[in-house]
Amino acid sequence: MAPLPRGDRRAPSLDRADRATRAGRPGRVRRTVLAALVTAAVAVPVAGAARPAEVPAPAPAATAPLTATEPTALAAQLDARYAAGRTALRAAERTADAYGAHRRAASLHAMAAPGRQVLSFDGRDGGRGVEVVGDLARADRIAVLVPGADTGLDTGYARLRSGAVALHDTLRDEFGARAAVVTWLGYRPPATGSAASLTPGRADQAAPRLRAFVRELRNVRPDARITLLGHSYGSVVCALAADGLPADAVVLYGSPGTTFDRAADLRARAVVWAGRAAGDWTADVPHVGLTLLPGTELGFGADPMDPAFGARRFAAGDGGHSDYLTPGSVPLRSLALITDGREPARA
Repeated sequence: MAPLPRGDRRAPSLDRADRATRAGRPGRVRRTVLAALVTAAVAVPVAGAARPAEVPAPAPAATAPLTATEPTALAAQLDARYAAGRTALRAAERTADAYGAHRRAASLHAMAAPGRQVLSFDGRDGGRGVEVVGDLARADRIAVLVPGADTGLDTGYARLRSGAVALHDTLRDEFGARAAVVTWLGYRPPATGSAASLTPGRADQAAPRLRAFVRELRNVRPDARITLLGHSYGSVVCALAADGLPADAVVLYGSPGTTFDRAADLRARAVVWAGRAAGDWTADVPHVGLTLLPGTELGFGADPMDPAFGARRFAAGDGGHSDYLTPGSVPLRSLALITDGREPARA
């Protein structure tokens, strides 16, 4: 398994392996966990290669950043961006269809349907997309959903968008909020069980893009409440992006860890929340972070649900790893309450 390089970010003052040693964790236990993690990485052959990441797509046209703060002017800018997104989707659909990637073409066709609001799209390297549910120009509650492993244009994205619709509708119907929910597939999530899923490498690459996107949202909606919600590997992305981020809350749910020992180490201005459903398999993930080579790590460190981590813990029900945004569920209501600035039931 080739190690992935770490990106540039501020880290806690002590190396994680040094901290583990100073805390008295036996080296034999660390080596055993390392062996188990590496075995898991190689025991799922071609997990990453099975994803259709190499489907060709044309480069999208450059788009202007959002700058207007007045709702009518912002709505006009958003409409132009949605039109550009639809154009990029249709071009990528034609290319995928000609290539023989008919499943990809069908996914892109659905995303380009009338009424869908795709803020940005790039079909290359597996595909990146940012989609809005609701009226972003007038929203005073904005949720940004950051997905985890196995979420791509062909698999997982439909579930992600359905969850965004469920969260938006809960905010609107139960709390009367003017809400917008954004699905941020701004990076290439790893495949579950792949080597990439066991390291923070892709999260390091994604974090600056997520940080820039949230800052753009804050610039155009300065008075809105912005909540960042990271699921599974997406929680690692959110944690790495949190340093100084102009958000009001960062929510880590179904998280394998964040690479940090404590919530305070995220250096977030936002309140940090954590939740895990009773049936979520991430409770059984070894919560260690091992330095293999300088600048290369394996694992994600402390469990955000550990009281010592210091996050506020919310009730997440009895479901499984993929059930947090199920309509009518306990975790969906908790996430909606946090997004609306209210207190959820505590875990």
